[in-house]
Amino acid sequence: MIRDALPGDWPAIWPIFEEIVRAGDTYAYPADTDKPTAKALRMNKPDRTFVFEHDGKILGTYYLKTNQEGPGKHVCSCGYIVSSDARGMGIARQMCEHSQGIAITMGFNAMQFNFVASSNEVAVALWKKLGFNVVETLPRAFKHPTLRLIDALVMYKWRSD
Repeated sequence: MIRDALPGDWPAIWPIFEEIVRAGDTYAYPADTDKPTAKALRMNKPDRTFVFEHDGKILGTYYLKTNQEGPGKHVCSCGYIVSSDARGMGIARQMCEHSQGIAITMGFNAMQFNFVASSNEVAVALWKKLGFNVVETLPRAFKHPTLRLIDALVMYKWRSD
């Protein structure tokens, strides 16, 4: 169900990305991010990109990348998105659990989510259930389209052996 993304998967990933980014309430990408820029962000820049596929349809995707180079290279970051048609099915949970295993095999010791919108309560609760801690609150750092300036959270998990 979860596999490495292939170049031919991009046409199925783009609508999921576009929907999330246009909403502007969970990711800090510009709402008008164009398709070529989005492709670079999701398919080219990360160390690896994965898709969640069910019955031949891509329902979600995540990337995994080094959070910081040099002395911080042992920490990775991930970004998960799920199609609105597939929310509530446990896909984000499965992708997060999968990403933690992949991160360990890639040599990472920790995972950090750099900028989680505090209003994204479902995601925050899920990340906490999966062992992530809020290590910092960035006051009024996220400009939400309807809630105005809200907090952004930095969440962190050291690998469990």
